[in-house]
Amino acid sequence: MAQPPRGDAERVGRAEQKRRTREALVAACRDLIRSGELVTMPAVAAGAGVSEATAYRHFPDLVTLANESLAGLWPTPEEALSPVADCADPVERAAFACEFLLRRVHAFQGSVRAVIAATIVRPGGAAARPGFRFGLIDTALDPVLPAPDDATRARLRQLKQDLAAVVSAEAFFTLTDLVGLRPDEAIASLTRTTRTVVAAGLAELDRTGR
Repeated sequence: MAQPPRGDAERVGRAEQKRRTREALVAACRDLIRSGELVTMPAVAAGAGVSEATAYRHFPDLVTLANESLAGLWPTPEEALSPVADCADPVERAAFACEFLLRRVHAFQGSVRAVIAATIVRPGGAAARPGFRFGLIDTALDPVLPAPDDATRARLRQLKQDLAAVVSAEAFFTLTDLVGLRPDEAIASLTRTTRTVVAAGLAELDRTGR
């Protein structure tokens, strides 16, 4: 059987090595994410058995690597909210979404902190952060809060913006790191706040003719 030209074989070999290295980096990052430890590029590179420079050749920054590594570790918003799929109460649905998100943030806090830190020092990259909270909020409210007119849609949009400040990793870390609450206490506090925000938003929606 004829052998492929040497140049072609070398290119195939390099492509295969590149694929294996990339997969090793993603696997190492996932292991770190699951552990809850802080995710850094040096730690990921060490876990994959490559140099940090090699890691950066495959992924331009930590956010890009984290995004690819998180695929499959987080459920879709619909899967996350399946226990309240038949619930028609926006307050209960939003509260469930808040608690779900924050328990995941706590479990995977090493990667969440790393991504937040990376986008704080490089604000232009914030749009690349996973936006799981926004999908959860939409999925919690949209099925049970119809918005038939412009005024209702505007108020619902404002309610979602208000919730995004509460149903968030940043709010959770503020309460645990700065206020000194235990994780369960922080989750309970933000879940209560979510209920309050949604109840107030519903009252406003009723005044605008929901």
